[in-house]
Amino acid sequence: MDANFLSALAGVLLSLIFSYVPGARQWYGALNGVHKRLVMLAFLLAAALVVVAVACSGFGPDFQVGVTCDRSGLVALAKAFITGLATNQATYLVSPPISKG
Repeated sequence: MDANFLSALAGVLLSLIFSYVPGARQWYGALNGVHKRLVMLAFLLAAALVVVAVACSGFGPDFQVGVTCDRSGLVALAKAFITGLATNQATYLVSPPISKG
């Protein structure tokens, strides 16, 4: 698994969790648009920081994160972060809403 795939997967999963998991859906639905975007940004940033921590701790090859703990690895992670943001928003836009009835 490379960083782009992991980031895209995180983006999709976060969007689906906040769209369909009951407790998360109610909490997230009560937020305004700006706060919703900031929440997603924070979760995806946290996921990226976990990948950096794993890569820099020496466990990167064990978990196959596909990111190295150097400049090129951080650039790859930044690109993956943008991929995660894009897939997150795309998933949110195409996932059907749940009726409140």
